[in-house]
Amino acid sequence: MTAPLLEVAGLKKHFPVRKGLMSRTSGYVYAVDGISFSIAEGETLGLVGESGCGKSTAGKTILKLLEPTAGTVKLRGERIDHLTQQQMRPYRREMQVVFQDPYSSLNPRLSVGDIVAEPLTNYGLARGAALKERVAAILAKVGLRTEAMRRYPHEFSGGQRQRIGIARALAVNPRLIICDEPVSALDVSVQAQVVNLLKDLQREFHLSYLFVAHDLAVVEHISHRIAVMYLGKIVELTDKDALFQAPLHPYSEALLSAVPLPDPDAQRKRIILSGDVPSPINPPSGCRFHTRCPYVMPRCKVEEPAMREVRPGHRVACHLREVDMAAFAATTPVRPSTAR
Repeated sequence: MTAPLLEVAGLKKHFPVRKGLMSRTSGYVYAVDGISFSIAEGETLGLVGESGCGKSTAGKTILKLLEPTAGTVKLRGERIDHLTQQQMRPYRREMQVVFQDPYSSLNPRLSVGDIVAEPLTNYGLARGAALKERVAAILAKVGLRTEAMRRYPHEFSGGQRQRIGIARALAVNPRLIICDEPVSALDVSVQAQVVNLLKDLQREFHLSYLFVAHDLAVVEHISHRIAVMYLGKIVELTDKDALFQAPLHPYSEALLSAVPLPDPDAQRKRIILSGDVPSPINPPSGCRFHTRCPYVMPRCKVEEPAMREVRPGHRVACHLREVDMAAFAATTPVRPSTAR
């Protein structure tokens, strides 16, 4: 079996909370608190959850834009979580990022040509006429004309700016691109264009994606597998068909019940969760979802559920799924697909 491109094990990122004149640490924000997953060559893993659950922090920690508190990150089987900035330099070429806001992530003082050329220059991959030719070829790959090289980010629409961000990430021929909600700031029609572009580039260059998003319909369209995250932890991980047809975690069920159906006559029972998301500074004991779970048991309040493979390739962290799995599988309804 081929080793995965990216392996994440027990990854944590805790931010200290400081108070008082002496700025003493009074607690921690448990933004990412022990997540594990892998991504194969040419695969897209969707990472979904509510705002504030730690999705974007996980992506930045994997890239070492934020230093991990604990856990390991391996790229091509080699650990990178403990490396210095200088030691990380050769790995930066293989791991790129597309940020959520295409305007703030682009330097407004640089022309598009200079923005895309900058990583090529930094790594000494091209210069002079060859550099200009390569930048023009990359822009063509993302659907922009050569004349765009002379223009500046403010002269483009949001969708075009995101294409520039994708071109910059693509410039150094990476193997993994972390997409941090790359379409959430775009119009729906433009979202589809950018998602389809990412899929086309994946097929052409055999790219792997960690696709961070909260729009489940977009995630279903682009992902091979999906990880559902809640309050710093992954609660369910499986392929997209299994998740959308038969989710096993109550939180996943609630998320899917909120996805609009394209058929106006279709009926779906909406699951309304009670209460608010707990504070990541003081997360609940036991299962972190027990304060909002409609199926909560006494055990959930004191014992944290472990991630278990309850079906082939389908892992979930829920005490409920340890009870009579066969009966649950027989009575689970098949949910209609929401793919666009």
